[in-house]
Parts: sequence; C-alpha cells; structure tokens
Amino acid sequence: MNQQQLNILVNAVQHNCDISDARHGADYSLCVYLMKMREYYRWEQRLPYGAALEKDAVGNWLQAREQLWEALEDADWQSLCIAEQEYDPYDANAINQALAPHGLVYSSGLGQRAKPHFFLGRLERRTRIGGYSVYVAAAEYARDLTAPPAMSLGDQIFLRRESLRRVLWEKLESWRWNRPDNALGQAFACYDFDADLEGSLTAMTDCEIDNTLLHEQGEYLAGNILDNAAWNAMLLDLIQTPAELMARAVRDHLADCLVTLPGIGDRLAADMATGCAALHFYIGNLSPMRAKIFPKLESFYQTWRQHHDNTALRDLAKLGRAHWQRLGRQMIGLHRTHGSGAAPMIRDLIEQNPL
Repeated sequence: MNQQQLNILVNAVQHNCDISDARHGADYSLCVYLMKMREYYRWEQRLPYGAALEKDAVGNWLQAREQLWEALEDADWQSLCIAEQEYDPYDANAINQALAPHGLVYSSGLGQRAKPHFFLGRLERRTRIGGYSVYVAAAEYARDLTAPPAMSLGDQIFLRRESLRRVLWEKLESWRWNRPDNALGQAFACYDFDADLEGSLTAMTDCEIDNTLLHEQGEYLAGNILDNAAWNAMLLDLIQTPAELMARAVRDHLADCLVTLPGIGDRLAADMATGCAALHFYIGNLSPMRAKIFPKLESFYQTWRQHHDNTALRDLAKLGRAHWQRLGRQMIGLHRTHGSGAAPMIRDLIEQNPL
C-alpha cells in the first residue's frame, strides 16, 4: 500500500469516526466533552502531552469541528477501499485480513449507548491466546472522540497503546488539579511523573496494557459463561436506561473476578512494585457505578493498604465470580421473560444485590 492509498483509507475511516461523533458528541456532560475535545485536538495536532495548548487555536478548531459534525450528522457510512475492493466499515474481520500484509490494524464496533467506534492504526503485534486473537495497535491514524483503549469483538481483542497512554495522561491531568490522597494518586506515585513525564507514561502504559489484556480475556470468558448472544440482545434493549450502565458494570466485575484480579495477585507475588502500581490503578479507575455495586473491593483495598495481605484478593475474586455470574444469569432470565420491559426489573435486581 503506497502513501496515497493509505491516505485515502485513513480519510475514509476518519470520515466514519466523524459521523459517529456527530451523532453522539452530545452524550457527554459539558465538562467531560470539553476535556475530551482538548485532548482530541492534542492528538490531531500531534502535540506532546506536556505542551501548553493555545486557547484561541483550540477554540477555532473546536468551532470548525462542531460545524463539520453538524454537516455530517445525517451522512451515510463510507465503505473502505483496500486493493481495489470495497468493504463494509463494520466488516472488521475481512478488513483486517486485507490489511495484514501492510502492518495495519482496524477495529469497529458499538460501545456505551450504542456509539459506533472505529480506528485505524499501525499493528505492533498480533498473538494468539487460547481461542482468541489479540491485536496490539501502536500509532493511530484515525479515531473518534472517545477512543476506548480496548475492545473485544467475538474471538478478537484489540488493544490500543496510544489510546491507553492518552487515557493515563488525562487521568493524571485531572488528578493534578487537587492531588487527592486516593488510589489514583497512589498509582501515579509509583512513577516519577514530575521529573520524567514521557518515560513515566511509557512505563505505566506498559504495565496497564497487560492489565487491560487481562480484563479483555475476562470479557471473553464472561461472554462464554453468560451466552454472548443473549447478553447482547438484552443490552440492546437496555440502551439509554439506568440499567445499561449497571449491566455493563456487572459484566465488567465478572470479567475481572475471572481473570484481572487473580492476574494482579500473580503480579503482586512476582513483583511487588509493579503489582502495587497495578492494584492502586485498578481501584482508582473503577467507575462510580462499579464501586457502588461492589463495596467489598474498597473494603479489601483499605485493609490491603495497611497489611498487604495478597491472599485476600484471590478470596475476593472467588467470591465475586460466583456472585456476578449468578446475577448476570438472573438478568438474562428477566430479559428473556419480559423483553425490553425488563429494564426496571434488572435495575432493581442489581441495586438489591451489591457485593
């Protein structure tokens, strides 16, 4: 693939990313939206993380981007042309087969609130683990506003190093406003961000990409346990209800109790320094919903900070596996019986069964 062909492909993927953002940019609160747009500008302009951003330049770019989105809101998805063959933008399997000889990787899928996500990047490596393939992307050539660091699609896992690095930077920036003594602060204290920002971001990204893979491995196993087809049908009926975020939190906890927490336990046993950094970040990165329905995690963490009893983590993971598996299956059962009307019942079920 020559540079001109690559540019055409990048533009097509970015066009679809822009359509997705045009339709879902309003999904965020104003504060979150402005922060994401600020970092989106930094990514597009290829500016270093520590570089100061010019207010007027960001403002002009923001205005132009919103005008572009307004024009694209009703546009159709653009097919992707590779070696003179057209591909549907959601046919990621076929697209990746075509891109493999060129050292590129592509992903497409639906995230929270059914927002479409697309990205195109340089393939760092592809490995096979068990029954699934793992694609690790390095530099990204096209992306949308949200840019999730990881996504599972069937038997494929996509990890995005650049997006993960950017997420870590955004969390560091947010934490630095008040520097609270919390789990995130403990995680950042494991690195020397004040003296070596880029080196620390690299080291933290290396650590957290391994933990992100653990979560996605857990997602794969959770899908087998809960019946992916039934789960996805339920999730589609829960979109834009309070039960959607709660259901995603339940599955995330199941995935982590299956793989992530035992994996962090292994890391603590093998290398206390990186294990501590991973555990601090894991707790600090929990969404409010995930923390709310799994209060035993916070209780464990506070006790662990005092005594560093790593065996308790495995006990908690074992307890969580049984709890979240049972709850997930009950949710699917409610959906099978009540269809889209199950949303309030699923919400009540989760609220009444925290761990």
